[in-house]
Amino acid sequence: MTSLEFKTNLKSKSRGNPDTFNQWQMSGGEYRLSFSDAADTRFSAWTPITNKACNHQLFQERTTLILHWFDLWTDRQRKEFILQLLRRCTTTQLKFTSDCLTEAVPVTQLDFTTVLPRFLSLYIMAFLSPRDICAAAQVSWHWRFLAEQDCLWSPKCIRLGWFLPYSPSDHEYGAWKRHYVACAATLDILTPRAAADVYGTLNESVTASEEQEERWRELMIKQTIREKIAEHKKAFLKTRRAWLNTSKLGTSLTGTLNSQPLSLSAALVNIGDKCRLKNSPFNVEKRQSWDGLMMSRAPDTRYATSLVRSPTMSLPFNRPVRSAYCPLPHFLLVSSKVPGYELLLAAVQVSVIVLPYDSQGMTLEALLSLSEKAIQGNMLQSVGIVAEGSADEFMLTEGLSISGNTVLKPCVREFWEKLCGWVVPGSDGGSLNIFAPLAASVAGTDLMKKLSSMTGLNVRAPTGICTGSYQHILSEWSGSGDVPPLIYLHEAGLLSWCRQAEWIEEACKGLRKQLGPQLHFLCQKIRSRILGVFLWDHIKMPVISLKSEIMECLIQGLVALVNESPDNSLEFLGSFLLKKSVKDGLKDTEPLFLTESTSSNVISPISGFPKDLISDADRRGGMRGELLNSERAYVRQLQAVSTVYYTPLRAALDSNRAIISSVSLITIFCPLLDILEANNVFLTELQERLQEWSPLQCVGDVCVKFCTKLRAYTNFFNNYPTILKTIDKCRETLPVFRTFIKRYDRSVATRMLSLQELFLAPSARVEEYVTLFQALTLHTPPEHPDYTQLSSAFNTMLTYRSFIQKLKSSLNQDLKILEAQNSIQSCPNLLEGSRYLITTQEVALLTCLNGDITTSLRMYEHVSDLGLFLFNDALVLTEKSVSHVPFSLAVNTTHTFLASVALHCLNLTEIIDTKYVRNAFQLESPKRQWICATDREEDKIKLLSALNSAINAAITRN
Repeated sequence: MTSLEFKTNLKSKSRGNPDTFNQWQMSGGEYRLSFSDAADTRFSAWTPITNKACNHQLFQERTTLILHWFDLWTDRQRKEFILQLLRRCTTTQLKFTSDCLTEAVPVTQLDFTTVLPRFLSLYIMAFLSPRDICAAAQVSWHWRFLAEQDCLWSPKCIRLGWFLPYSPSDHEYGAWKRHYVACAATLDILTPRAAADVYGTLNESVTASEEQEERWRELMIKQTIREKIAEHKKAFLKTRRAWLNTSKLGTSLTGTLNSQPLSLSAALVNIGDKCRLKNSPFNVEKRQSWDGLMMSRAPDTRYATSLVRSPTMSLPFNRPVRSAYCPLPHFLLVSSKVPGYELLLAAVQVSVIVLPYDSQGMTLEALLSLSEKAIQGNMLQSVGIVAEGSADEFMLTEGLSISGNTVLKPCVREFWEKLCGWVVPGSDGGSLNIFAPLAASVAGTDLMKKLSSMTGLNVRAPTGICTGSYQHILSEWSGSGDVPPLIYLHEAGLLSWCRQAEWIEEACKGLRKQLGPQLHFLCQKIRSRILGVFLWDHIKMPVISLKSEIMECLIQGLVALVNESPDNSLEFLGSFLLKKSVKDGLKDTEPLFLTESTSSNVISPISGFPKDLISDADRRGGMRGELLNSERAYVRQLQAVSTVYYTPLRAALDSNRAIISSVSLITIFCPLLDILEANNVFLTELQERLQEWSPLQCVGDVCVKFCTKLRAYTNFFNNYPTILKTIDKCRETLPVFRTFIKRYDRSVATRMLSLQELFLAPSARVEEYVTLFQALTLHTPPEHPDYTQLSSAFNTMLTYRSFIQKLKSSLNQDLKILEAQNSIQSCPNLLEGSRYLITTQEVALLTCLNGDITTSLRMYEHVSDLGLFLFNDALVLTEKSVSHVPFSLAVNTTHTFLASVALHCLNLTEIIDTKYVRNAFQLESPKRQWICATDREEDKIKLLSALNSAINAAITRN
């Protein structure tokens, strides 16, 4: 547009508004347009600032003019113009331009490694095979840098056992990849023939014809493999998509295996095995047996197909297989409350799946989960349970007794149904074996019937007619068939455990706490106790009067014989006693002659009990003998306390040479002497009744009379803690009493037991009374005149046993709380009200490094170690610290009080296992939260189950 044209246009526009146009002046090549004061201009005489309508009109006209020129320019001119225009733009204008370009030209392809964080890119590449990672390294330099990171290659090398011989520096990368390539390049792959040439063979020499036939077979295998490879590639090229990686071969080779596609390597191995075994006589026989088995299972086509599946293929389902050639395993649950259960575990048969579990803090849900993990989906022939129990109930977990009243609870019923669901039906021999004398009582028999109807299995239990240390397991079992203990356990280990379970438990307790210098002392203690039992039961040492020096020499000789284990035991013992007599000046002592026992066999735990039980009268007669013999042994043990300890102490007190005071003597021995007096009367009356025994003879009135004297036992149990404290106090403050105790403790006259161990006899005897009275009641007909009184005595003793159990439980709970309180530094008082300890667990305290991302990608850091003490009303958290002792393997563990949270205010959240954390959970209180993790999955299951149960109970109470 020329100046003249612009002038004409401006004049035509200015006529409509004469007030805005004043003057037009022209001088040479310059021109100027004058406006009024309202139309002021800046940098240009043609751009009105204040008049928006005119300004917008001029902007539109000039934009149209510039776009017209842009359309007439070449591509190079357009790019140069755009570049100059962008250089004049500000940052916000450039961002606006970028957004417009992104909207006009959307991004269809994007390198995810440039957008995602580096650890996510490495996590994605970790799922690739080594060949795919090497292919990805060829994309770009950035991809190569990521593909050579050690975090990708070190797991692949370690999985194959290829460990790097040095530690890479911090700035070195690609070491593990180079190590993987070097190891893969030096692999020795030998054919069977080449391996035989290098390493030789154990087979016999073959003839020329056999060697020629073998070579022909190998040639046919290679030809078949080449044909199958060509066929496989042809089919793969027809069906694969253009963007699929060639290393991912997913097409099946054979039509019979289309339901489960094979990889190329697996298919080739399958073909080679088929070709090699095609003409083998063993393969023909095996194929015939498989065909017969498949025909017999023809209706289940899925199961038949799985039988002929190649070993290199994974089964699509985990289904237990029953076979006549592989008998089904047995499953055994062993509670930690069983004395000496470690020795019991050592006696387990090979074909038995054993699960030892800690009954403290264990719940039925946790026990069922652990059982499911141990069984691994296999079918079982039977289930055995070894736990504490009596004739009418057994303690499956701490605080849960399985009896006729509790077995029908929903949670208990669900547990038995799920546990026994893995056992074959009772018609096929499936059984539930409970190692508690349930068959010795009416209540126990009813419990067995309920369990049998609930589970559909044959429930078996011992009759419980043996007393002593778990010897009821060796008695007769209900039902028919093999003896259940011998199904699960070896006979030698079972017998050793049954006879010495209590002493083994004492030894194991000491070994668990102090393993080291105490081992030798504990072994000597166990040997002395076993020797004491032998001398007490068979030689009758209290009956034979011997001098104390001779007894000590004999004991020392027998202990030395056990330690040395010579070839000629009699010669070694004789020479030892001869040397001892010369050394100690006992040569002039009169010789001692001990007559042999009339019976060379070991005394049976059921003296006089017939082997073949044919009637209730015979059973009742056997129980009569057991009651009498066990009562004699018990009274004899109480008399040892009176003879060995009380009589000398009383004589010293009467002769004004008191070892302890009269008050201490009465406090320690009077309650036990009252029990001895009552049991002496009971034993005398039993002997009188049983001297003239007949099927109609009654002993119920004697038992009822004895039950009226249980006040002596109550006095003893109420003062039992005071008695032990008095003994300890006198032993610490009185050297004479300490010497007296040291002289007579663990001697032959005390059955190699200490004074404190002898005071355990009354509580053990009450348990035996319940078993004996129950067995007598069970084998006495209801119409018998003795049945009513026996039932009354049994009910009284049963009630009294529950009283003792409550007393024991209360004392044990208090001791556990005090032990936990003493182990925690700066701990407040925990012994309050009805509080009791449920379980303890050591966990790791974690902190989340990136809590703002999704849960599956969060990473955690181990901050410290914590100790969790779970009570019925609170959870105590402690900070655990471990210190090692120099020049020793010992470790000192201390706990410092951290926090205490009421259970009704505690929230528990389980954290799902990921690649970065396992067995984790979150504890949250109103003010704080802790992320914890256990080392084992079993510990997490047990702890979370106990926490949920305790929290629900606390919420219900509040």
